[in-house]
Amino acid sequence: MSELANQVIQHSRTARWLHWGFIAVFIYALTKQLDELEELEDFALLQYEMVFAALFLILLIARFVFMRTTRPSALPDSTPQQTKVLAQAVHLGMYACLTLIPVTGLVIGGLYWTGIRDGMAMEAALLLHEIAVNTSYLLILGHVLAALYHRHRGDGIWSAMVPFWKEPQR
Repeated sequence: MSELANQVIQHSRTARWLHWGFIAVFIYALTKQLDELEELEDFALLQYEMVFAALFLILLIARFVFMRTTRPSALPDSTPQQTKVLAQAVHLGMYACLTLIPVTGLVIGGLYWTGIRDGMAMEAALLLHEIAVNTSYLLILGHVLAALYHRHRGDGIWSAMVPFWKEPQR
């Protein structure tokens, strides 16, 4: 491994569990997404969606607080400042979008539950929800591409969080 890889801060087992566990929850959420707003007429489904959104939000906040208070960036000090700023922006952008998804979902569910099924408030909530989902896809793609770039470089960043497909020795 390169000298740079020796400077990389390895994430703890808890940090890795939170990272990969959250990915599993996000994928589960994607498989259970609604096709049509009218599906919320099923009160049991509406309740499930509201509870799931609240739990998703709690898990995301817990993950954010844990990572921000206990885990510094895995990037070594020698990383160019522009790269650090970009990495920080992508991470914060992902957290913002992933927070907006359940928050707007809760707003949509709350509006639907109170009988507001169309109009400007519902349209705004649906639009913001869609923008957050689509933006999160783009930011996650950027995050994955950056991780693959670091794996290719063999600088240790990949191995700081990924417990499989280890980096080639350089």
